[in-house]
Amino acid sequence: MLVIALVATILEGFGDSARRLLSFDRAGLASWEWWRLLTGHFVHLGGYHLGLNLLGLLALQVLCPKPVRAREWVLRVIWLALFVSIALYAAAPTVGNYVGFSGVLHGLFVLGLVPMAREGDRIALVCLLYLIGKIVWEQVMGAPVSDEHAIGGHVVTLAHLFGTLAALVYGFAFGTFRTGVKTQ
Repeated sequence: MLVIALVATILEGFGDSARRLLSFDRAGLASWEWWRLLTGHFVHLGGYHLGLNLLGLLALQVLCPKPVRAREWVLRVIWLALFVSIALYAAAPTVGNYVGFSGVLHGLFVLGLVPMAREGDRIALVCLLYLIGKIVWEQVMGAPVSDEHAIGGHVVTLAHLFGTLAALVYGFAFGTFRTGVKTQ
């Protein structure tokens, strides 16, 4: 998590130059700039947007304290980032640009909370139910205008949905959710 925070913070220091070069950009992807499938998640609209995502990482650490090996973290982040980007490209033709870690972050919460909820952790269960409710709300009602005003751009709520779906696929395919089952 610290590496993700450090990379995103350094990239924020490069401002618009980094955003232009690294963002998820539909036209760039169509021109074979495939690095954008990953790098778009590490650049942000500005310091406030970055700060929200860093607070999300901190909340993830607090709510999901079970240690995850570095290799597993890297696999999760790469899977989630690629899935979100490919899904945006394939299923959301009106999304021309996207930056931010929130789609990946939603997936990381699912991967952390589901095993804990399966072990009977009620806080994890409540957080998971909140996350599901938030995703449904966003898909029906959209993002609050205040959120968009605060970050200085449009909130791509589909990224949150796709991050959650990516986590479900990953969790079931790679047995991540089985680790939370108590054996008796």
